[in-house]
Amino acid sequence: MVDESVFAALAGLSVTTSLPFLLYGAWIMIDAETVSWNVLTHHLWYIGTGLALTTVPIVVWMIPRLFRRLSGLAVIHAFLGLQAYALLAFALTGIVRILQAKRNADAYDDPDVDIDEIHEDMSHWRARLRVGVAGFMLLWLCAWVTGLYRFYSIHVATAI
Repeated sequence: MVDESVFAALAGLSVTTSLPFLLYGAWIMIDAETVSWNVLTHHLWYIGTGLALTTVPIVVWMIPRLFRRLSGLAVIHAFLGLQAYALLAFALTGIVRILQAKRNADAYDDPDVDIDEIHEDMSHWRARLRVGVAGFMLLWLCAWVTGLYRFYSIHVATAI
């Protein structure tokens, strides 16, 4: 039978691999002068891949084993990860409204449309999006570092 450390390493590798996808997906939106439908779908492909690489190991590997090795560090790691996903959900409340408004105004087809002019609440939704995404990434990084330390202390330091 394969040692638990191998599966833990694969889960950690998957989560670590998601970071470039998440950062590049964010960079696509930051770098785009206008967000066309093609830019949006390109961005969403990278973000979706990054989220899948993070979420699948969490659901399949980490959550089922959380209470087996429950410690203060495990609680901190889980708390940071849960808060990251809560902020992602907060960002999604802005994203959904922005997508609806831009779709209704055909702003994806017409690059000359001022996004702030298509709906009175657009600046509020964009603020939600920015706070949610920035918070997600900050807390994701904190959870990732905590997870790396947990991996080291459980699977590497005990083997030495």
